[in-house]
Amino acid sequence: MKIHPRRIGFVCRGEPRDITVLRDLVEGVSVEREGLEVVLDADSAYKMGSGLRGLKIEEMSVDLLVCIGGDGTILRTLHYLKRPIPVLGVNTGMIGFLARIQPDKAVPTLKKLILDGFDVERRERLSVRVMDEEMPYAMNEAVVITAKPGKMLHFAIFVDGEELERLRADGVVFATPTGSTAYAMSAGGPIVDPKVNATIIVPIAPFKLSARPTIVDINSEISLELLGTKDAELVIDGQFYRGIVRDERIRITKGEHASFVKIPDRYFSLLQDKLRSGEEI
Repeated sequence: MKIHPRRIGFVCRGEPRDITVLRDLVEGVSVEREGLEVVLDADSAYKMGSGLRGLKIEEMSVDLLVCIGGDGTILRTLHYLKRPIPVLGVNTGMIGFLARIQPDKAVPTLKKLILDGFDVERRERLSVRVMDEEMPYAMNEAVVITAKPGKMLHFAIFVDGEELERLRADGVVFATPTGSTAYAMSAGGPIVDPKVNATIIVPIAPFKLSARPTIVDINSEISLELLGTKDAELVIDGQFYRGIVRDERIRITKGEHASFVKIPDRYFSLLQDKLRSGEEI
């Protein structure tokens, strides 16, 4: 069932180019349909100086949320949302796996979505807990990495209570299929179609020849236990950081999904454009 948005939120990275794109979008859609309401994040509303309503991202109750920036802007925004809201990313960043729309196509694309409605694509996220403390959901990955560069961690990984691996390494990446083209790929992990319901486990610089990336069912319960005395850092989507000490066990399970506006394109053609073209990133 298609969604026909009546209330649209905008989140902007805040660079001058982003504000220009934001202004074009707001002006382009404000006259598109009677009764359409536009809401901006507080910082963007201030920079626009337009008198439009500004809200904290976590307070936005909208039918569609447009994020202007790079993938990092979308990842930060998702950490604030209290429920899955369909997100449309306008790419003013570098690569743009999540921010799929280019600025020159942003206004006509958004107008079409308003008039014709849109379908929603669900993307899996990971729930991350440190002991009894709940962390933000991971859209791309949760990384456990040494807090002291040059000093390896010693840890064990368990899947559904069974020990998968015990090794020394700089750390480990637990990624979603969406995040398989991010840190996990850079660490030597496989590229996984986002339609696959899996969690990807990729050791970072392991001191063990047999240590290899592993793909498990996303419904599995994964846990990590530090075995040595060295402290670690938990990093979620490159946005959230928390120190980890030896007695703190990390648990990773399937989290609440994220919602994106479904954009008709071919995933492997996207990979070709973004990663295999040979162009400088």
